[in-house]
Amino acid sequence: MSSLETFFTILGMAAITLLFRSFFLLPKQDLPMPHWLREGLRYAPIAALTAVVAPEILMTQGHVIHTLRDARIFGALAGLAFFLWRKDLFGTIVCGTGVMLLLRFGLGW
Repeated sequence: MSSLETFFTILGMAAITLLFRSFFLLPKQDLPMPHWLREGLRYAPIAALTAVVAPEILMTQGHVIHTLRDARIFGALAGLAFFLWRKDLFGTIVCGTGVMLLLRFGLGW
């Protein structure tokens, strides 16, 4: 692919992305949608986050983890415990990552 083709490909992809992402911002009033759909959309971000994070914690190379000697599990549990204790997102990330790194590099898990 030539440089010109690459440029126009990127430009076209940017235009399509801009169009689809701004679709919901263009109307001057709210789009009509049923109440049940509006309520269901409240849970979409947490469902998407769970769908991304859960396989990363519970699976390795496409297979479910079959041992408890995995640093990711204890890192996730430590992060969860910290969040329930302090309700601090940054501390949760630091705590979970710290525990995971200590187990991985300190104990060789």
